[in-house]
Amino acid sequence: MTHVVRTYFIAPKKLIEEVGRLVGPRRRSEFLTEAASEKLKREKLLRLTREVSKLTPVKGIPAWNTSESTSKWVHDGRVEADRSRNV
Repeated sequence: MTHVVRTYFIAPKKLIEEVGRLVGPRRRSEFLTEAASEKLKREKLLRLTREVSKLTPVKGIPAWNTSESTSKWVHDGRVEADRSRNV
């Protein structure tokens, strides 16, 4: 089991009440932990994307010739990553 830490968390009352109504008061921590994990994952991906966008373009990669082909390449990579996580 992962080590857990109790922390002081300040949030709008309406948000906590809505989460409690949605998942029940005994699952709020689990829900908010999952939400924070998803947000961290997106933020890391966004930062990485910004860093990669600063790199000099690589020539000779057909998947990167157009924005459409690049988008498909990224999508396919995400689908493959999801598949490998679920194995």
